[in-house]
Formats: sequence, structure tokens, C-alpha cells
Amino acid sequence: MTTAIKKRALSFWIHYKRKGMYKKAKQFGFTHPKVVSHSQDLDNLLNKYQNIASH
Repeated sequence: MTTAIKKRALSFWIHYKRKGMYKKAKQFGFTHPKVVSHSQDLDNLLNKYQNIASH
């Protein structure tokens, strides 16, 4: 898989997770475990994106 395709796929998942995190935060509050879990997933995706972008 090329770098451009990986970045596009990660960008999609980042957008998807971010929307999900905001939705859960609105429903449960920012400190709820479901929101924290989404935030951690989002952090991992952002780290992967950054790692690809820096190479």
C-alpha cells in the first residue's frame, strides 16, 4: 500500500473516530470511559498518521 493511500485511510478513520468521540462526549461527558477509549484510539491513529507523514 502506498503512503498516499495509507494517509487517506488514516485520515478517514481519524475523522470517523473524532466524530464518534464528540458524540459520546456530548452524551456521557468527557471523562466517561467510552469517551476516554475513543480518545485513546484517536491518539493512536494520529500517531500513526504523524509517523507516516514524517517519513
